[in-house]
Amino acid sequence: QVQLVESGGGLVQAGGSLRLSCTASRRTFNTAAMAWFRQAPGKEREFVAVTTWSGSSTYYADSMKGRFTLSGDNAKNTVYLQVNSLKPEDTAVYYCASSLTIEALRSGRGTYWGQGTQVTVSS
Repeated sequence: QVQLVESGGGLVQAGGSLRLSCTASRRTFNTAAMAWFRQAPGKEREFVAVTTWSGSSTYYADSMKGRFTLSGDNAKNTVYLQVNSLKPEDTAVYYCASSLTIEALRSGRGTYWGQGTQVTVSS
């Protein structure tokens, strides 16, 4: 079993920035790809971005391009999601997930999921 632990959420004013972290307890085949999702109150979970540990492939949801940056630190088994120019509509619980493939995560099918970290953006 693999545990994914997110951190870095909080309350921030519109226009501010946050860096979310997701640390995997260990690396397995099912942590080859790592992704972020978010779920706003009353809405369905949506895909944000996905990458591999090699960093050779990184994809963003179209609506997330520009303000969101996904990166990783192999030595720390940690992926980061940098979010700039935060807007109130970015308020959501942000989840980290992993799977064997990027394609599975882009379809919302994660093998492992974290517990989520709350991001609240005030106007």
